[in-house]
Amino acid sequence: MKTFPKGGVHPPENKIASGAGIETFALPKSVVIPVAQHIGAPATVIVQKNDLVKVGQIIAQSSGFVSANIHSPVSGKVTKVDNFLDTSGYKRKAIAIEVEGDEWIDSIDQSEQLVTDISLSADEIVARTLEMGIVGLGGATFPSHVKLSIPKGKKAEVLLINGIECEPYLTSDHRMMLEKGEQVMVGVQILMKALGVDHAFIGIEKNKPDAIIHLTKLTADFPGIKVISLKVKYPQGGEKQLIKAIVDREVPSGGLPIDVGAVVHNVGTAFAVYEAVQKNKPLIERIVTITGKNVKKPANFRVRLGTPVADLVEACGGVPDNTGKIINGGPMMGKALANLDVPVTKGTSGLVLVPEPESRRKPVMNCIRCGKCTQVCPMGLEPYLLMTYAELKRFDDLERDQVLDCIECGSCSYTCPANRPLLDYIRLGKNNVSQIIRSRNKK
Repeated sequence: MKTFPKGGVHPPENKIASGAGIETFALPKSVVIPVAQHIGAPATVIVQKNDLVKVGQIIAQSSGFVSANIHSPVSGKVTKVDNFLDTSGYKRKAIAIEVEGDEWIDSIDQSEQLVTDISLSADEIVARTLEMGIVGLGGATFPSHVKLSIPKGKKAEVLLINGIECEPYLTSDHRMMLEKGEQVMVGVQILMKALGVDHAFIGIEKNKPDAIIHLTKLTADFPGIKVISLKVKYPQGGEKQLIKAIVDREVPSGGLPIDVGAVVHNVGTAFAVYEAVQKNKPLIERIVTITGKNVKKPANFRVRLGTPVADLVEACGGVPDNTGKIINGGPMMGKALANLDVPVTKGTSGLVLVPEPESRRKPVMNCIRCGKCTQVCPMGLEPYLLMTYAELKRFDDLERDQVLDCIECGSCSYTCPANRPLLDYIRLGKNNVSQIIRSRNKK
């Protein structure tokens, strides 16, 4: 069974919501749309208070190459352009809209009919993904048009589609593959055409046999696309791990997938690209998993962006009495929310309601030099040492020992018998080293 060779852990899967079909969530009374829902420069607001907007209308313009357009997910009146609390816990610029009906712009094809003929050229596909605000839906929210714009001197040779969803609890990608498999396959073909590649591999862990069987059957009608069954091991869904597992190429330290001829996109992104290119539909909604051991009705909702997170939790039976944390994302890489009065964004893959006993951090003890963190690191780093350097602010040592290669998977913290906050300090060290490198490059 294919997998990546270095490290990895096996946390309990807890795919509680895997059997819950995708439900369309009701329109909220109002939405808050952050202008920074992607890696890169925040979009520039182009609407004002009291403006009337329709579903799909652009409301914030991309402000650089690494940026993304923002579109209204609802129709109604702009009530405020101000700083609002978002899932990061900070107040950032956003657009508040009071919902009035559900009027879409005319150019969007709202039908469910599958469109398989790809009429746009490669350059037009890239332009359409930029225009429609498509970003990576696997969690990183990297603007998709940037990944499709291959730098001079580089060549894309293979497209990898990430259907792994290795984070415990999350099931939105799984349901997407089962219920929107044909649209995903057309989306993969569109991405192949944009990149000029003849081969694409869809990686799925073997704990999703129904998705593997379903998409494998569909490949008969989609030449050049192959489904690869992979071993269940976290973090199998990491870009570099997926590339190594499927095509046996190793991305160099400090490098990008394109350095070894690979481009990686998430299955949710492939579906969003399908809708953008074939239906002229911007990224205005996404699938969100609401789950937890004590959640009354775990669900996978198709949600308009900007919908209050509190509404989703309420629809699943509310917050259980013994809940200690609500995590935005999965328990390995997600971050706890300080407040439920925040909006769903392009990067909201799921919400995990964690019981109080499991949410508490255990007392931190001294490192016992067991080496487990080194054994499980999928990047071959030494987390115990990187944490020490970060504590001592030895940033030169951090840079030398390749702290920027850390993918922040949390395997080290998960496996540490001394309960040391390894990833917390490594993240701090990464941020400082990144700032130092940016300052150095400006000189």
